[in-house]
Amino acid sequence: MSSSSLIDLRSDTVTKPSAEMRQAMFEADVGDDVYGDDPTVLKLQEMAAKLLGKEAALFVPSGTMANLICVLNHCSQFGSEIILGDESHIHLFEQGGCSTLGRVHIRTVPTQPDGTLLIKDIEQRIRTVKDDAHFPLTKLICLENTHNRMGGKILTREYIQSVGQLCQQYGLKLHMDGARLMNAAVELNIEPAKLVECCDSVSLCLSKGLAAPVGSLIVSTEEFIREARRLRKVLGGGMRQAGILAAAGIVSLTQMPQLLKLDHQNAKLLAEGLAKISGCEIDPEKDVQTNIVFFEIDSNRIKIDASALAHLLKQEHQILIGASGKWKCRLITHYMITRENVEYVLKQMRDVFEKNQV
Repeated sequence: MSSSSLIDLRSDTVTKPSAEMRQAMFEADVGDDVYGDDPTVLKLQEMAAKLLGKEAALFVPSGTMANLICVLNHCSQFGSEIILGDESHIHLFEQGGCSTLGRVHIRTVPTQPDGTLLIKDIEQRIRTVKDDAHFPLTKLICLENTHNRMGGKILTREYIQSVGQLCQQYGLKLHMDGARLMNAAVELNIEPAKLVECCDSVSLCLSKGLAAPVGSLIVSTEEFIREARRLRKVLGGGMRQAGILAAAGIVSLTQMPQLLKLDHQNAKLLAEGLAKISGCEIDPEKDVQTNIVFFEIDSNRIKIDASALAHLLKQEHQILIGASGKWKCRLITHYMITRENVEYVLKQMRDVFEKNQV
């Protein structure tokens, strides 16, 4: 089974670089980025800073490293604490690096179905009283846009600003895990900079829907980025002739955002089709805003669980999906998924569900 014959909906991280990216990588002008003289990396960083309305940016190998660097930078004081959602990517899927490597205490807030954290829940958890030796000191609040575990839900500019105002009130910093920030900006038809204008730092992934093979960006002030560069080095993220990778990132920022809307349309089409399948539980209008589709298998109607469904689709129909729980599945659209692919997937899903009725 060749990779080219598969319809891969496990994640938008599976995207392969476009022909334009490969050509840009081949032709990239390079230097030594640890010395700060790779011209292509410098160009990418300048573009990212301008795109998000900040002073400077730093190219790093991964989103996990980007988020970790930002947390460590904001929480350099011993005994620091961050507040974030209990369903956030930083909390669940980044190996607890904030605590493991940074000795930063994590305090969680219940994540709402729309990906937000209630302002009152955040405020109740803030601890800034320095003369009480019992508690760590809250330094940072982290948000995620779009929200992965909540099905690609979008945080609006107004909501982000309300959290920013809370941070100002208590003297805290605000970090945005913007792994799929461009999906939010495209769907809202808003400049990305406006979504993060009150954020003190932002991480932006290039290797998800933007389809670069490697890399994320940290965007913030010049002072913050200077410290971030030092942290990148100690974490093993210093890259030499990184312009070969940055060249693909430039194409990600200039050409790929215009394709994200199509990804969202295909996700909606997929969700609408799944909603018509007996035993498949999903509300297309409520559950799908961008390119992430979660659905539940009704165990009272269907006799196979999510893992078995994923196995059947792979073995019999060359379709890859993610099992996110016993009865929960995740599918993510991206530029390599066409409308015809979606229609094929729905046809095979209907067949599998019909054959496995209780």
